Amino acid sequence: MKRSTAICVVMFLFLGAAIVIAHPHINKTVTATISENVTATITYNTTHANEDYAKNAAIGEFVTPRQPRLKLSGDLTAGTVTIPAGEYIIGAIKNGENDWVMGLFPGTLNRGAKAELAKVIKLESMFSASAGTAPHMLVDISPGSGKFEGRIVLTLHFGSLFLAGALN
Repeated sequence: MKRSTAICVVMFLFLGAAIVIAHPHINKTVTATISENVTATITYNTTHANEDYAKNAAIGEFVTPRQPRLKLSGDLTAGTVTIPAGEYIIGAIKNGENDWVMGLFPGTLNRGAKAELAKVIKLESMFSASAGTAPHMLVDISPGSGKFEGRIVLTLHFGSLFLAGALN
């Protein structure tokens, strides 16, 4: 009896270690200077890009895989949108099968809670399903291209879905 219990415990430990080693997730922090007065910091976890999560999202719902965060040290004006200094959850609103808008929800959300859409700051966005595949979620701040040439954008790449939202 003691031997079978010991064998089970050892097998459980090896199995647990193999799972942890086989598929790591990385906590990441990205910091960028947006302007002389504003620093933006993104913190997130490189969660596995589950295409079904995006595919099955309801139209008009704010979705956020693992709630990546954006912290702004000062106010930003992005076109007609003002983004006050503070902390936001980065996500997207699905308007249609190939139509997504980048959104920032102020504050925090409890796991499984729905964001009040009226509180979401919608960024001028550009969506693509042909920007390659990111096996794990990638969030970044980078120079824009195309219609965002000369602007700074927040990007979210999740599987084959790529979304850019203008920050200035």
